[in-house]
Amino acid sequence: MPRIAGVDIPKDKPIWVSLQYIYGIGRTSSYQILADAGVEPIIRAKDLGDEQISSIQSVIGKQYKVEGDLRREVQSNIKRLIEIGCVRGLRHRMNLPVHGQRTRTNARTKKGARKTVAGRGQRRGVSKK
Repeated sequence: MPRIAGVDIPKDKPIWVSLQYIYGIGRTSSYQILADAGVEPIIRAKDLGDEQISSIQSVIGKQYKVEGDLRREVQSNIKRLIEIGCVRGLRHRMNLPVHGQRTRTNARTKKGARKTVAGRGQRRGVSKK
């Protein structure tokens, strides 16, 4: 398994797919990196030579912020939003969707498992005593 930017990339997939296993690199940037490094995108990762791997690493190191640096920057941006108390920061703090999605329904991924609430199981039409 070749190791690029501190990540073991899969060896049996084309290199343009394997580069996407690095945090911060998607399809477009993967193709751009390979074009700058002069490597064919369809070559399998296991068939790369040492000089090709080093050229890919140098392109990523010079032009892209990936893995730990990028994760740290994203977390600091979120922390800044929380500290200044803006709406997005408050939504992050309350662990709710940030980008305007509805929460009356369909927010289970962000909100977590359902919490039972007392007094919610009564039938309709039954009056309280």
